[in-house]
Amino acid sequence: SEAGGRQSSASGFLWQRSAELGQQPERWLVIDRKVYDVSRFYRRHPGGARVISHYAGQDATDPFVAFHLDKALVSKYMRPLLIGELAPDEPSFEPSKNKRLVEDFRELRATVEKMGLLNPNQMFFMLYLCHILLLDVAAWLNIWYFGASIVPFLFSAMLLGVVQAQAGWLQHDFGHLSVFRSSRWNHWVHKFVIGHLKGAPASWWNHLHFQHHAKPNCFRKDPDINMHPLFFALGKTLSVELGVKKKKFMPYNHQHKYFFIIGPPALLPLYFQWYIFYFVVQRKQWADLAWMLTFYIRFFLTYLPLLGVKGLLGLFLLVRFIESNWFVWVTQMNHIPMHIDYDKNVDWFSTQLQATCNVHHSLFNDWFSGHLNFQIEHHLFPTMPRHNYWKVAPLVKSLCAKHGIEYQCKPLLTAFADIVHSLKDSGELWLDAYLHK
Repeated sequence: SEAGGRQSSASGFLWQRSAELGQQPERWLVIDRKVYDVSRFYRRHPGGARVISHYAGQDATDPFVAFHLDKALVSKYMRPLLIGELAPDEPSFEPSKNKRLVEDFRELRATVEKMGLLNPNQMFFMLYLCHILLLDVAAWLNIWYFGASIVPFLFSAMLLGVVQAQAGWLQHDFGHLSVFRSSRWNHWVHKFVIGHLKGAPASWWNHLHFQHHAKPNCFRKDPDINMHPLFFALGKTLSVELGVKKKKFMPYNHQHKYFFIIGPPALLPLYFQWYIFYFVVQRKQWADLAWMLTFYIRFFLTYLPLLGVKGLLGLFLLVRFIESNWFVWVTQMNHIPMHIDYDKNVDWFSTQLQATCNVHHSLFNDWFSGHLNFQIEHHLFPTMPRHNYWKVAPLVKSLCAKHGIEYQCKPLLTAFADIVHSLKDSGELWLDAYLHK
């Protein structure tokens, strides 16, 4: 249709123009040359309102394929949103995207599906859950048997820290629909793992994490880099921009130092711990709140008789401290040292490769990071079960080599150090621009 044919050039304008007029912004997007108006639907989008809005005015074919398991079912709900198709003379690929790379990646995606690499091994995840539950029980038995003196107390805190970190990686699997072929089963068990085993809401994780995957390291679209500019200056481009505008919310030239104070130790116990309750109450996610409360009630009932109130609170905060350090170092090692900028609407493959890097494959690294050491493969195929990342990695490397794209893979400790180095570099870039530009 004529309306569909104008989509690639007009949609972004309509969105901006209607916002200027104080009207409800238009949100159109393209999937397989079909144009959809999600202006009213986006708030009901199961993956979150913002993630679908981030593709307004853009072709969303590849992210649509990447995120959805049952595409036939989803397509039924999309039919009422269809407003036309691109005109025959409109190209299928936007000028900002590499046509050959898009085609090659879609061919790779088809190969992955034929190889069965998107099919989960439920026994793998069942054993993974069992090892978490066994450690959880062992932590309680340790204090029950040996008492609440300092050594068993610290040992149980360490075990519970492992439980929380590993449950975090497991809930991530269910949240990405990687364990069951049914989306409904993945969602139900996700609520159990993140709610009952961790005390956090599934809706909060969905709201943040799918945005991150849709537009990783894209300022104002990826919530994982929202600490820029209030706490940190991230990325070369954004750091220089802050300096040129003479903005200084923090002494960014020292951010590689204060990162050790307000970063790994503080994120979970001082921010996430209270914000998750604000989130569920503010958004009226009462089912998530009920799941969360089962975690806190269980923790209270099992450890209060053994430790008393002060010991209970001390154990809880220590566990959150251990988990926070583990979580921040692992999740940031793949992204903070990479390219950070505004959304340039490049192709799916380039979007993910410029924002992610890998850490060497080993039994320990795989376990320690929940297989997120294969961050590149995870971002390209977010619903792929983690036990198959190592199988698809050579195919991804081959595609990178064909198109001259760097495939970064490094040792674990080097990846940790690169976080600090990148913060130091971007802080120095900010200072230079702040003083001299």
